[in-house]
Amino acid sequence: QVPLVESGGGSVQAGGSLRLSCATSGHTYRYLRRYCMGWFRQAPGKEREGVAVIDGGGDTSYADSVKGRFTISKDNVKNTLFLQMNSLKFEDTAVYYCAAVSTYVPSCSLVESEFNYWGQGTQVTVSS
Repeated sequence: QVPLVESGGGSVQAGGSLRLSCATSGHTYRYLRRYCMGWFRQAPGKEREGVAVIDGGGDTSYADSVKGRFTISKDNVKNTLFLQMNSLKFEDTAVYYCAAVSTYVPSCSLVESEFNYWGQGTQVTVSS
């Protein structure tokens, strides 16, 4: 099992910002960064949904609900994946998961089943 460790979750008021981080070992990150990495979230009583993905070349894709507010990025020196979340809304409250694909796919998508490595999740709570 590949260790993906999320951090940066917490409680914030609506309109605020948080930055989530997803770290793994250098060796593992250098391998995974060539493929798709992304963030998913699961709100209480709902299914897990894709939030943002980034491919090996740095191209990104976002769920419509977070476009313009969230930014996914990679730091290849720090071996870390980030999710910058601005203008947070109550409906962004969820457990956020870091995920990665370990093999080549033609294009990265927000489809959960395509990701085979997952972190344990970090809670984000937005109060209105």
